[in-house]
Amino acid sequence: MTKSALDAWFAANRVAILADYYSLLRFPSIGGDPAHLPDCVACAEWVCAFLRPLGFTAELVRGDGSKPPLVLAERPADASGRTVLLYGHYDVQPVDPVDLWETPPFEPAERDGRVHARGAQDDKGQWFALLQGLRAAIENGERLPAIRIVLEGQEESGSGFLAEQALDLRRRLAADVLLVADTGKDASGRPAIVAGLRGVIHFTVTLRGPKYDLHSGQHGGLAPNPAQGIAELVASLHNPDGSIAVKGFCDNIVDPTEAEFALATERGFDENAYRDEVGVFPVGGERGVPAIVRNSFRPTVEVNGIHGGYGGPGSKTVIPTHAFAKLSCRLVPDQSPAHVWQCLKAHFEEHCPRGLTVELTEVTGNEPGFRLPIDSPVTRIAQDVLREVDPRGAVFTWEGASIPIVARLRDVTGAAPLLVGFGMQEDRIHCPNESFSLDQFQDAFRWGGLIFPALA
Repeated sequence: MTKSALDAWFAANRVAILADYYSLLRFPSIGGDPAHLPDCVACAEWVCAFLRPLGFTAELVRGDGSKPPLVLAERPADASGRTVLLYGHYDVQPVDPVDLWETPPFEPAERDGRVHARGAQDDKGQWFALLQGLRAAIENGERLPAIRIVLEGQEESGSGFLAEQALDLRRRLAADVLLVADTGKDASGRPAIVAGLRGVIHFTVTLRGPKYDLHSGQHGGLAPNPAQGIAELVASLHNPDGSIAVKGFCDNIVDPTEAEFALATERGFDENAYRDEVGVFPVGGERGVPAIVRNSFRPTVEVNGIHGGYGGPGSKTVIPTHAFAKLSCRLVPDQSPAHVWQCLKAHFEEHCPRGLTVELTEVTGNEPGFRLPIDSPVTRIAQDVLREVDPRGAVFTWEGASIPIVARLRDVTGAAPLLVGFGMQEDRIHCPNESFSLDQFQDAFRWGGLIFPALA
């Protein structure tokens, strides 16, 4: 099926495609919030119903029912050949702060060629567009490989249930190629083949002090202050030059090869364009290290939020009983999550302010980073297909972000990961007013319509 034939099919079916897309986006499938478990189940059931008319057997894997289910689907091959496993996630990030959304986050709205809704891009829009491309190929009678699908409902909170189930499901997930639809284009809008991802650990660190909130006049200068302590503790994580100060954290870091460095840097990094898009210059991280290297090949420790004491209107003169910070660490290949975690625990114990106690909780992620070969048969097929999608062809990128389950699925299934996505910075994933342009959606559709037949 040619690109022009795919475009004609899209035009003829546009109304139905967008109607289904909007239906999918209306599910408030916030997988990290137990209150939204029924919404996650309903969303997963909707996906199964969508897949069955395409020739898939589709079912939910529920476990004990306490977590968002997996969608597991399979379609037999039209002829002997490869088996492709498509991975994506139907869960979405929380929508706070709600008052910054221009339209309700779960009521899709098209403005200026972009669909605005939570999940419009990350990740519902990406894999759904790809499946619509597959649908076009099926209706056109294209020869296709065996296709397996696993969609999870906990990617945004660590992929715990899929990680638990993966080994038991290994025969049903076994494949030659692991197709991941959860990444992005490069900054210029060219398609990108992701050749590496960072791993991730996220956790909460809490400092506890007095048994109850204290009057800051009666107890100021006497009682240790957890709010001040959490600021000191967080500040201790980095050296003045921005490098990570945690002993042992950066052990075993492997620098990029010459070929990787050349491919990563040949596109350059436009600091002014970055500033125009996000509002600040890219000056975070270790000074003296190129921006692309900092973002793609070096680990990070980032503070996601700090909370403690009174935050309402006016004043309330207290020394709070506790304070906490939410943190995430991005890891690079050869960094052991277990080793990194031990280093972090030792650091927090050593730097805990006098008179306070430290607790580490809500530890999730614990997945390593990885890099992929840049010259494999599957990669070459992807390059050819992406040249049809965009005549400029594809670039290689090494993502600073994480998809925690990919390394686990690779190890369990034996499949070669192929990470191609169509997100852009302006999509504002994880933020209010997330969106996905219809041009990006159609590129993802083309990719789906072309890559499955190419892998047959």
